[in-house]
Amino acid sequence: MEVQWLRTFVDAAETLNFRMSSERLMMSQPSVTVHIRLLEESLGLPLFKRSHNRVSLTEEGRHFKERAVKVLEQLDSSVEELHSFAQGYRKKWILAISPLMAETILPYVLKSFTEQHPDMELVIRVEESEHIEALVDSEEVSAGISALPPIGRSIAQHIVYNDPLLFILPRDAYDDETGPAVSVENTLRTTVLFTHHHPVFWEELLGKLRLHVPGIRTMKVTQAHIAKRFIQEGLGSSFLPKSMVRRELLEGRLMEAHFGLFPLPVVSTYFLTKHMGMLEQDFMRRIQSVYFT
Repeated sequence: MEVQWLRTFVDAAETLNFRMSSERLMMSQPSVTVHIRLLEESLGLPLFKRSHNRVSLTEEGRHFKERAVKVLEQLDSSVEELHSFAQGYRKKWILAISPLMAETILPYVLKSFTEQHPDMELVIRVEESEHIEALVDSEEVSAGISALPPIGRSIAQHIVYNDPLLFILPRDAYDDETGPAVSVENTLRTTVLFTHHHPVFWEELLGKLRLHVPGIRTMKVTQAHIAKRFIQEGLGSSFLPKSMVRRELLEGRLMEAHFGLFPLPVVSTYFLTKHMGMLEQDFMRRIQSVYFT
């Protein structure tokens, strides 16, 4: 029995269309038919019923599909683990991070962390904060860094750092000493405000802004790095965590305007895990060692 026969069968069992499976598997339709026939002959049982150019699974086919899927998953996992072993890795650590984290401090800590743990295969999964707690709880990932605190009690939360919000504008033609003072109210009235790229503060913040500056024009941009790029291109303004724009402010690619209408919120970043071992403690310490203020 060939592994490729199993892969062809599983795909055909999902599509119930040999032509579609041939396209998905990038092989000819006759090859799909041959694989299925050879697998049925090897098992001594029919897996598909064929009637008027349509196929459906037999009872045996439905039963075998579940087993075939598990066999392929175990095989693929074993092959992946073998390649990791050949590269010198002896353990795997999967970290789920929010898109915001990917844009801020992660590059600063990955190099030293991986150098300190050369036998560890690090896997980074970029996930929305709303999904990270469930991934940690199911142990699909080893730990997570999220903009949201956990709701359940089985997850330990640790505040990695607190981040002030800044009102960020496109860079103008003046330097900081000679440029005219920026009017926050005028900017909010005359430019588009990019919103909803953070899961926590936007509803409350927008309510306060509209009380102070009626008629604000907004555009929902659900990824913070996209909002930042739009600002750099001169398309509008937004409120972004300081850690995310620190480099652009230093390099003069963005500009911060003093915001005095009301105090802006501070957002927290959380480290989520079910098991706070030495590896998790080391990673969190490295994140907290990065200077943000």
